[in-house]
Amino acid sequence: MKVVAFNGSPRKEGNTYQGIRIICDELEKEDIETEIIQVGSKEIRGCTACNGCAKNRDEKCVLPGDEVNEWIQKIKDADGIVLGAPVHFSGIGGTMKSFLDRAFYVGGNNDSLFRHKVGAALVAVRRSGGSASLDQLNHYLTYSEMVIPTSNYWNILHGTRPGESVKDEEGVQIMRILGKNMAWILKLMENGKGVVATPEMERKTFMNFIR
Repeated sequence: MKVVAFNGSPRKEGNTYQGIRIICDELEKEDIETEIIQVGSKEIRGCTACNGCAKNRDEKCVLPGDEVNEWIQKIKDADGIVLGAPVHFSGIGGTMKSFLDRAFYVGGNNDSLFRHKVGAALVAVRRSGGSASLDQLNHYLTYSEMVIPTSNYWNILHGTRPGESVKDEEGVQIMRILGKNMAWILKLMENGKGVVATPEMERKTFMNFIR
């Protein structure tokens, strides 16, 4: 089994990375392979709502020049993902949002590529805005019918300078428990294949409120 983690921080080994690393360490203890991908320092264009991925249905975003399509395939091939981001103005950073908007739009328009994968999210914050940002990341996971592991509190680490978050003892425990619970769910799902029937996928019903 494999989990791919996406670091939405512009700092490659800042506090967001520390949280991801704690989770990945717990996964690796259970013989689950991990890979951390740096997103936050890349140049990623936002979704243009062109619907090209829905028309082409080739599991690709039509916008060229970045690694988004490569990352989409990594999510498709993985058993689980971790989304990590710093908090910018009580929300996730723009680069991470641009990546997630495009990747999950492709995923939703190509037979739900990410359905029933295990997905976890975490944020790193100096002081406040963590819950709002965590909720923002979880929106992508719930939209895609992912299975979400939990911890014993909100998945938030506190720190300002890179590395300070490891002094947040409660936050470190939260990440550690999250990693353990994610490994447990991954193993349950792996052992349940062929034993417990998978719910049939329903086509999404689209509505608006203009009549």
